[in-house]
Amino acid sequence: MKTYRRLYDQVCSFKNLLAASRDAKRGRTSREYVQHFECHRETELLKLRDELKSGSYRPGPYKEFYILEPKYRMISAAPYRDRVVHHALCNIIEPLFERSFIYDSYANRAGKGVHRAVDRYQYFARKYPFVLKCDIRKYFPSIDHDILKNIVRRRIACERTLLLIDTIIDNSNAQEQVADYYPGDDLFTPFERRRGLPIGNLTSQFLANVYLDGFDHFVTETLHCEGYMRYVDDFVTFSDTKEQLHNLRGAIAERLATLRLTLHEDKSLVHRTQAGVQFLGYRVFPDYRLLLHGAKVRYRRKLKRLTQQYHKGEVPLSRVRASIHGWLGHAVKAQTYRLRRQVLSEAVFSTG
Repeated sequence: MKTYRRLYDQVCSFKNLLAASRDAKRGRTSREYVQHFECHRETELLKLRDELKSGSYRPGPYKEFYILEPKYRMISAAPYRDRVVHHALCNIIEPLFERSFIYDSYANRAGKGVHRAVDRYQYFARKYPFVLKCDIRKYFPSIDHDILKNIVRRRIACERTLLLIDTIIDNSNAQEQVADYYPGDDLFTPFERRRGLPIGNLTSQFLANVYLDGFDHFVTETLHCEGYMRYVDDFVTFSDTKEQLHNLRGAIAERLATLRLTLHEDKSLVHRTQAGVQFLGYRVFPDYRLLLHGAKVRYRRKLKRLTQQYHKGEVPLSRVRASIHGWLGHAVKAQTYRLRRQVLSEAVFSTG
């Protein structure tokens, strides 16, 4: 495996930091902290460059908040200047890892995404009668820092770049406690190892793919699973027989244990593809898909709340439009013609 050196000057070059600031502000230009940074962009970027070059750069504290839907979890927001650094780092190192990712890894990659993943699922579902759908229990809180750093070092040999990556990983805020035991552990091992990446970071999304890259190759090359695909910690494997998938499940669980990860028992099951399987927000059949009931209910609630906020003057019409367009882009990929008409008829907005 090729390793890469002399990357750090590229990471902290002014040109790369400028590009990173443009990426970081995308979709957030109305935020006050973004506008403040942009008003002093050159000064801020020069300061960041000097801190990175001198080794004095230190990430700031995260702001934490919780979301309840589709499930309860903590989201961590890094200070905006740190997000610029995250983009600058990923601009340089992401292409080096991207070359080794399997084709059927769909999360947080250019040209991939949820809808491409569901399309690919249907392609496999038309070929195979059975699917093993798996879910890793508490994936982001379980990512082991030492294992992750060792995986990164197989590809990167630039010491200063590694130090920056380590700094970002080590600065991760405390995540949900996971006390799972694996072969060789003693009573205290799960509490002595640092684990968890903050959900919400660009670097967390990227490193989450890096963490499972070797696992992807194990499934496709060692277990010879031709019908395999993954989206973050949700992955599926297709087969002609249920027996083969039940056997694969054991091998998959053993391999994940080497990464100190555990399958979610209740969500890692074999299904008939013809019966339809819940995957990435849809119930997916070989030839069509339905929007999950929970997704319909959640968006109706959100749109009602946005309607009320708009009429009170609390949110601009542009934000309402963006929300509706985003939902329509997801809903239109399923059998939802009547649903879309119903949902949109419930919201009335006026600029008069």
